[in-house]
Amino acid sequence: MPTNNSGAAAMPYSLEAEQAVLGSILIDPECMEDVVSIVKQDYFYLPQHKAIFSSMMAMFTGSKAKIDPVVIADALAKEGLYDAAAGREYLLTLRDRVPSTANVKTYAKIVEEQYYLRSLITVSQNIIETAVSNNSNASDLLEYAEQKIYDIRQGSKDDDPKKLSDVIVNDVYDRLHKITGEEKEKYQAVPSGFSLLDRYITGLGKSDLILIGARPAMGKTSFALNLAQNVSMIARKKCVFFSLEMSREQLAERLLSARAGIPSQKIRRGELTDDEWVRLGNAAGEFEEAELYLDDSSSITVPEIKAKVRRMKNVEAIIIDYLGLLQSAVRKENRVQEVSDITRNLKMMAKDLNIPVICCAQLSRGTEGRNKSHRPQLADLRESGSIEQDADIVLFLYRPDYYSGELSDDQRDQVDENATELIVAKNRHGATGTVEMTFDKEFTRFRCVEKDYGNDN
Repeated sequence: MPTNNSGAAAMPYSLEAEQAVLGSILIDPECMEDVVSIVKQDYFYLPQHKAIFSSMMAMFTGSKAKIDPVVIADALAKEGLYDAAAGREYLLTLRDRVPSTANVKTYAKIVEEQYYLRSLITVSQNIIETAVSNNSNASDLLEYAEQKIYDIRQGSKDDDPKKLSDVIVNDVYDRLHKITGEEKEKYQAVPSGFSLLDRYITGLGKSDLILIGARPAMGKTSFALNLAQNVSMIARKKCVFFSLEMSREQLAERLLSARAGIPSQKIRRGELTDDEWVRLGNAAGEFEEAELYLDDSSSITVPEIKAKVRRMKNVEAIIIDYLGLLQSAVRKENRVQEVSDITRNLKMMAKDLNIPVICCAQLSRGTEGRNKSHRPQLADLRESGSIEQDADIVLFLYRPDYYSGELSDDQRDQVDENATELIVAKNRHGATGTVEMTFDKEFTRFRCVEKDYGNDN
């Protein structure tokens, strides 16, 4: 590692690689398509290189005009890095030093690697300073260190406020480039597997906290398992299901029941015909390809969930059943404060991991006290108003049959026992509304009712 004049170790960077990346773009602006998916402005170490790349990005994302060395030289002069003549001379030097534009991706990877090395050095220094001066306990410091190193791996860090134009150029365009590129499926929202629901929420969005609320026995767990199955088998995404109430075996039985079309009661009793054994085996074989993982820890905190997910790597969705059984990592004065802390940490986890976090929640008895309609409302969320505030999307399950005991015999006969409403009560990204569904109790399976299109999904 090089040293500075004081004898201290200097930050690592590759002058040749930075010059080669910029020079390749000056020779062939089409190289920007390859570079933009690898490096950002901050990845360059030298200020003049950051300024050059920033100008290139502005031209690339604006009018799509050819990248102009004259304009770039003028920008360098305005920032006081070079005068106009020296700026043009340096840009010509960059072009002349490029061995081959065909290797631009290799040059960009070197720039990226050096950036991560510098970030790791900076974070390591911060961890040491925190460990020496901080009075927190060891577990808090470990979580802090783990988070900082994880941020580097994810390409994120604590930044000062950024100018809007810089966010558009460096962040928004980068995301748009990814979601419209050849590997767009990796970056788009995860399909829920329920087409009518996705029309409202456009899929399970990255960094979203999604809440599924209902009264007991409405089918929260079944719906959550249906989502998990759809995410892992239809969308082909890696999903982890955390159940604080049911065992892995019970969850697996429900999933097999829904997939094989065999009543869950028969599976639990072991009363299977030869044909059902075959169907069960076929369903189990289909799950072999699914990246669906079950965790039945009965006592767990959000930081513990985050740590498990990080160790698993490449997880693309988390489902938790349910909120009321989660424990706060920090002891609070009352349960309301604990729930507020939990929901805030759930949202932070979704944002930090950049994946959807779906969590089931039990509603209060407020729905029972309403005479005209028992349909749930946001005010029915138990224990804390922070649940509604922190969630990006709130879904309610409502089955009229649940309240059929309050009806007369004639009225009860008119109620469809499988009819279900999935109410989109809050949607930070779009409209609210109601999705009509059916619930197959025998198979613990939900389906959308496609009235306008004549098919079920």
